[in-house]
Amino acid sequence: MLIVPAWINKYYILDLSPANSFVKWVVDQGYTVFMISWVNPTKKLAHKKFEDYMLQGPIAAIEAIEKATGEKQVSAMGYCLGGTLLSCTLAYLKAKGKNPIKSATFLTTMVDFGDVGDMSVFIDEEQIDNIEQQMKENGFLDGSEISAMFSSIRANDLIWSFVVNNYLLGRDPMPFDILYWNADATRLPADTHSFYLRNMYLKNKLKKPNALKLDGVPIDVTKIDTPTYLLATQEDHIAPWKTCFESTKLFSGDNTFVLAGSGHVAGVVNHPDKNKYGYYVSNKSEKDADKWLEGAKQQKGSWWSNWDSWNASYSDGKIDAPKPGSAKLKAVEDAPGSYILASNL
Repeated sequence: MLIVPAWINKYYILDLSPANSFVKWVVDQGYTVFMISWVNPTKKLAHKKFEDYMLQGPIAAIEAIEKATGEKQVSAMGYCLGGTLLSCTLAYLKAKGKNPIKSATFLTTMVDFGDVGDMSVFIDEEQIDNIEQQMKENGFLDGSEISAMFSSIRANDLIWSFVVNNYLLGRDPMPFDILYWNADATRLPADTHSFYLRNMYLKNKLKKPNALKLDGVPIDVTKIDTPTYLLATQEDHIAPWKTCFESTKLFSGDNTFVLAGSGHVAGVVNHPDKNKYGYYVSNKSEKDADKWLEGAKQQKGSWWSNWDSWNASYSDGKIDAPKPGSAKLKAVEDAPGSYILASNL
């Protein structure tokens, strides 16, 4: 299994602590898990393009997994921007006549950017011009700028509650792993971020057949016929669930859509032992998101178990787990790698 996290925050959102680690849970279910840990770019990497993230991210990872395990196909999972990159990767591989991904899971992922919800207040020509000017000077967009933008969308939860409790009332904030992760922001290379903002958020080109080229190859997400599991969350302020639902109309394979409770992070990081939030599923195919929800059944617990049953149906059964470093790909050091500890300054 290959997990492709977003590079807007550090990769470890799916591996925060043993009590809520998706990675630990899927390993316990019998999966051999590989996860991309993105380098936090400096000005030296300002020239890195969106296609570089694809070629040196999931494409390179799939090749590395084959060296490490001998397996020629993987089960892939992309989270948020990592899911958008995964959709590009699938379309790119399809155009190249390759099929190394047997099943694909998209967590709170937009492919059609027609309605980006609250994020739309930041997306127009003038604001993108300002961001590009700032990135031109630095070579990247600083993580603090991104954090401020996301926090302003949920100001009551992520700004004012801390002002009241910490500043006015003098209370120390409760230790909370998700908020720690949220504060561990990353930089975004100038060329990559500009491509993403203009071609996807502003012009919505990804959903249009052959409107985008990656590595010189026109991509068409409508030709993606890989079985997909599409997870959205009801209170998502970054990837609205109805926008995520639009992917079911784009991908041409067997699409399973699931709607979890809560938001962009808490709805995803929801260990079955917590028995929180629940999720909606439906066996009926609908073109309209509201009609889909009307016919869906609410289930208790976490979507993780539902996903495991779905993904297992595309597997060939269990074998003995490979030992890291025993094949053609040698182990370098323990995860997550020493560079992940590099300062954000």
